[in-house]
Amino acid sequence: MNIRTTVRTVGVVGTGTMGSGIAQTFAQAGRAVLMYDALPGAVDKALAGIAKSLDKLVEKQKLAADVAGATRKNLRSASLGDLAGVDLLVEAVFEDVAVKRALYGELAKLLAPDVVLASNTSSISISELAAASGRPAQFIGMHFFNPVPLMKLVEVVVGLQTAEPVVEFTMNLSRELGKTPLRVKDHPGFVSNRVLMPLINEAIACLADGVADAATIDEVMKLGMAHTMGPLATADLIGLDVCLNIMEVLHRDLGLDKYAPHPSLRTMVRAGQLGRKSGKGFFSYGQ
Repeated sequence: MNIRTTVRTVGVVGTGTMGSGIAQTFAQAGRAVLMYDALPGAVDKALAGIAKSLDKLVEKQKLAADVAGATRKNLRSASLGDLAGVDLLVEAVFEDVAVKRALYGELAKLLAPDVVLASNTSSISISELAAASGRPAQFIGMHFFNPVPLMKLVEVVVGLQTAEPVVEFTMNLSRELGKTPLRVKDHPGFVSNRVLMPLINEAIACLADGVADAATIDEVMKLGMAHTMGPLATADLIGLDVCLNIMEVLHRDLGLDKYAPHPSLRTMVRAGQLGRKSGKGFFSYGQ
């Protein structure tokens, strides 16, 4: 099987928090990045956010000014049709199987047959998505972590039909991005969210039961368990709507009550308290 291993241009579909971070990471690594989002204005918002992120990195002397300038030049807005010429496609749209399936149907008409398609899904079965992609052997999970430019881990999720050369290509590419790739089997929640989400859920239960306030719960985990960030602040960073979605997938696919989302989480999401992105979650954030 032939796959394209020289990656000069990357297509990123979905430019929310994760998609914009992925685009920035590839652009910082010297790749041209075409950004597409079906939501009007989303790419412009993402580009503005990336510019702000780069300015902060330069200010903190974590990135050279010339690298930041080159990164900006590597990024541009694109139409769906523009993605026909990319060497790699990374999908980072909302965690909805139907939305992803519809997108893959469009991409199948555009992408060259040797192009790898990677999904940043945080919980949906890679094997299921691969079956809908029209190229299951060339489909793989690249699960990045927020904030993408700073976090080192990439979970490389291998589907049932993912070809071994695609795995090797993805591992090597992740290293070229300055990341540490860890290979995991396709399974609900993979490793990261299968372990993390029950922790967050139990922290929410402690808060709801009045065991301690949010700040105390997080401080116990930071001081007692050497976590750099507490579970409730982590949930706010991820987005409470995303956490709820992942827990629902885990509960459905694993069939165990320990993965059932706490009712308080559902209530907060329904109220629009989604964490950092809405300005309020378990903690409040200035907008």
